[in-house]
Parts: sequence; structure tokens; C-alpha cells
Amino acid sequence: MARDGHVVPVDPQTALTVKKKKQSSRNWILLDCTGQGTVLDVDKHAIMHRVQIHARDLRILDPLLSYPSTILGRERAIVLNLEHIKAIITADEVLLRDPTDEHIIPVVEELQRRLPLSNGFQFQVQGDGKEYQSGQQDGEAEEDDSPFEFRALEVALEAICSFLAARTTELETAAYPALDELTAKISSRNLDRVRKLKSAMTRLTARVQKVRDELEQLLDDDDDMADLYLSRKMSSSSPVSGSGPANWFPASPTIGSKISRASRASVATVRGDEDDIEELEMLLEAYFMQIDGTLNKLTTLREYIDDTEDYINIQLDNHRNQLIQLELFLSSGTVCLSIYSLVSAIFGMNIPYTWNDDHGYMFKWVVIVAGFASAVLFITIIYYARYKGLVGS
Repeated sequence: MARDGHVVPVDPQTALTVKKKKQSSRNWILLDCTGQGTVLDVDKHAIMHRVQIHARDLRILDPLLSYPSTILGRERAIVLNLEHIKAIITADEVLLRDPTDEHIIPVVEELQRRLPLSNGFQFQVQGDGKEYQSGQQDGEAEEDDSPFEFRALEVALEAICSFLAARTTELETAAYPALDELTAKISSRNLDRVRKLKSAMTRLTARVQKVRDELEQLLDDDDDMADLYLSRKMSSSSPVSGSGPANWFPASPTIGSKISRASRASVATVRGDEDDIEELEMLLEAYFMQIDGTLNKLTTLREYIDDTEDYINIQLDNHRNQLIQLELFLSSGTVCLSIYSLVSAIFGMNIPYTWNDDHGYMFKWVVIVAGFASAVLFITIIYYARYKGLVGS
């Protein structure tokens, strides 16, 4: 086939050591309903041909383009763009971009653990050659009653909510001590530290808000939630259909039978009215409440920062008022000393006049009277300022 991609088996040890490419990566990991993963090095046309989505939908997952968090329901796939988690979910497989990313590796491991129906139904071949469900379900088997796409969607939502909650906790751990230190001592170092933390909080709040808005938009639109029921749409159109996108893998009876069994198990879980979206609504509401709690923590942190800024502004205003009072005292003292200097300057003029003869005792009284008058004037100014409330008591 002209559009076949090169298939590379998954090696977890190698995946941990491979460095993330700086350019737009062509690497995808495909996880089927049995949890088996295969790394694919394919172009966008092969992805579009397999999952049957448009180029504009695939462009949302381009890491070089800045798109907000989005969950789109298409005819045969769910396009998922949640921060670093960029995935395409179909009714029986998950395509995840950049599997070597350090944040994606835990998501892949969780998908491999939770996608298989290990705690659910087991198929056995009876004497008549037909497959029957057998085995018992334990307490965790209830999780496997959900369709395949919902299990994959739940892993992605849980991962992104936990990731944002962890970033929020780290920010809180660094911000609260820094704010307390700034309150205790206002310095350029503390101010710059709080400025950086506030910028980080603003960016993180925007990221959390985008995820929350996307979940809220889905919860408000029943049609959008209905579009995410891929198994229901497949069962209503053709429950067991051999047509579909071209297979990338060599013919394997084992893999084919596993996919077929899991697909039939997913179809078997679709019950009731087609308009019933209660299961998905409960799933989205649970993670909406979690991401809303994270946003509330950031809102509380922002309010604490605003309160700290108000307190610092009050302190700075108080310092400015004290400087103004000091300036008033100094200005009043300067005026009084200027008057005293004026008297001394007048008597220090080298101008001959008759009344200065035989009146040497006048020097002493001029100095005393001029100093006393200046002191009285200074006290009068300060008293008037206190009376008008210009200075503190």
C-alpha cells in the first residue's frame, strides 16, 4: 500500500532514553483494545486516511501550532487536545502523539493498564464453535462496562487534571512562603520573586480555565456529548462491518480475533435509548469538578496575592505619609531659621547709624528675642498642622 507506515515495536526502555525532537514529530503510538502498543512513524495523510478526519481536525494536534484545549467528536473518532496530551480516539484504538515525551509516557502506561478488558468478560469457545462470555466480575469490573472510547477519554482527563493539580500544588508551595516573606520585608529581591510567581500563576490559570471551559461546553451541549458515543454510532450503522480504513499491520489471526472480541464487547455495552448520555455526563462532571477545584485553588491564591499587594501598598502609603510629615517639620524649621538669619543679616550690615553707639547690650537681646520668636513660630506651625490633622498626634 502506498500509504503504509513503518511499524516499530514498542520498547519502554528505549522510549525513556530517546530525546524529544525539537521539530514537529511524526511519531505516534497506537494502542488497541488489548493494550498492545505500536510506535508508528507516519505522516498526517496516513493518519487522516486511517481515522477518517479532516486536515483541520488533525491540525489541532500539531505541537507547533498553539490551539486551546479541545475535545471534538467526529463520525468515527474523538480528537483530543488537552495541553500535552494530543490523541485521536476511535471505537477500538487510541493514537497518541509524541510517545517519547516525558509527560506522555505515564499516560501510555496507564492506557496499557486500563484499556484491556482483563477484569471484565472472558471469551471461551464452546463445542458448537461459538464464543460465549464467561468468568466472574470482581469489584473493579464495573469500570470495564464503559465503551472503549470512554475508558481512553477517562485516562486522558485523569492525566491532565492530575498534571494541572500537581502544577498548582507546586505553585502554592512556592508562592505562600514568598508572599509571607515579602510582607515581613519589602525588598527588590522579594518583589521580583513574587512578580515571577504571579506571572506563572496567570499562565497556569489560563491553561486550567481553557480545560474547564471545554468540559463545561461539552456538558452544556447534549449533541456534542452524543457525538462522543463512537461505539453506539458504529453499532447503529453496522455493528459487525468488515469495511473501514486500511489496516497497517500484517494479517494476524490472534490480533484480529482480540480486536473483534473487544469490539463486540464494546458494542454489547451500548444499551438503552440512543439519546441517553448519562454515563458520559457523569464522567465529564467528575473531572469538571476536579478541574474546577484546581481553578478555585488558583483563584484563592490570586486573592491572597491581591491582599498582599494591598497590604504592601498601605505600608508604602504610610511610609510616604511619614516622609511628608518629616518634610513638613524640616520646611517649618527652615522658615523659622530663615527669619532668624534675616534679623542677623540686618544687624550685620556695615552701615553707620548713630543709635548703635553706646548700645552694646542690644546684641544680647536681639539674639535672645530673635531666637525666641523663631521657636514660637515653629511651635505655632506644628500646632496648626496637628490641629488640621496634617501630622499624626
